[in-house]
Amino acid sequence: MTSAPLDHVHAAVPPWRDIRVLRIAVQVVVVALVLAIGFVLWSNLTASMGRSRLTFGLGFLDTTAGFEIAESPIQFSATDTYGRAFAVGLINTLIISVAGIVLATILGVIVGVGRLSGNWLVNHLAAGFVEVMRNTPLLVQLVLLYAVLLQLPSVANAVALPGSIYLSQRGLSFPRPVVGPTFGAWLALLGIGIAVALATRWFAARREASGHPSSGLRRVGILAMVTIPVVGWVALGAPISLDVPILQRFNFVGGIVLSPEFSALLFGLVIYTSAFIGEVVRGGIQSVRRGQLEAAYAVGLTPRQTLRLVVFPQALRVIVPPLTSQYLNLAKNSSLAIVIGFPDLFSVSRTMSNQTGQPVSVIMLVMATYLAISLATSLAMNLYNRRVQVLEG
Repeated sequence: MTSAPLDHVHAAVPPWRDIRVLRIAVQVVVVALVLAIGFVLWSNLTASMGRSRLTFGLGFLDTTAGFEIAESPIQFSATDTYGRAFAVGLINTLIISVAGIVLATILGVIVGVGRLSGNWLVNHLAAGFVEVMRNTPLLVQLVLLYAVLLQLPSVANAVALPGSIYLSQRGLSFPRPVVGPTFGAWLALLGIGIAVALATRWFAARREASGHPSSGLRRVGILAMVTIPVVGWVALGAPISLDVPILQRFNFVGGIVLSPEFSALLFGLVIYTSAFIGEVVRGGIQSVRRGQLEAAYAVGLTPRQTLRLVVFPQALRVIVPPLTSQYLNLAKNSSLAIVIGFPDLFSVSRTMSNQTGQPVSVIMLVMATYLAISLATSLAMNLYNRRVQVLEG
């Protein structure tokens, strides 16, 4: 028995029921709303600026600033341009951010490891530090630190610390390294020592892969990396000397002097951010499986070797992403320098805004600069995170 083929008529799906069309339509509507809101805001901004006789542009950067900056890493005077003043604030912000990131990372790692210490005192001190720093506003901490630094003794009665370091109302004074004419030759010897150490490490790895002992090669590499620079240092006659601060009548001469404003801002950012980094480090360490620790102890590694060779390399995969956020927060929190009078990017820009009558232009320039700093930091950390992920994969 045969049956006639049936003709199936498939009606087209209406556009208002097609999921693909609906998705595109929703995206178009959202983009249109965003553009409409942006257009309204921009129209209101330009209208308000017109009524206030304000203009938009960056031409003022080439005009004379007419104000001094207390702390300038580059030469600056009132006769320089607003562009150079902006560069001074930017460099101060970068110095604070880079120094703060380095010091906060070091202190944060110490605090994070301390939180996991078996010593009751170390554990609770680290926990107390974290709780106090994380649960008090950074602004309050900065004001308190600045007030404490201003209560230090005068220059004549400065607190002397080991290593020719002095604390006074003028800030922190410490020796400045001075590069001599033989520094280049010593640097070349240092490079040779590092190259020898890397070469011996590579040969040691090859021998270990073939089943031969290689501990002697590794010792030779470490010895070469230490001996060659030390012998070169002695033979070349100390290519780096120290310019020690010397107390004169009203202040210290020589060395490096960190003002109370710079010191308070740096210390405040470091101790505040290190508390958060400590928790990030603690979480990363605790993410490593217990079996990894037991295996490390089983092969004879000490707790310190286990932490350095087994735990940290695996914990970095968990630590790096949230660590990036803390670095970005530190760079942006440096704008609180305005409350203690340190001339960072935001503080200098505020003076520029008041004098030029270009608040919108200055604010947008500051926002773009902070955005560029954040994007550069994120890029560097993402590249490092990718390397860590590859190494652990």
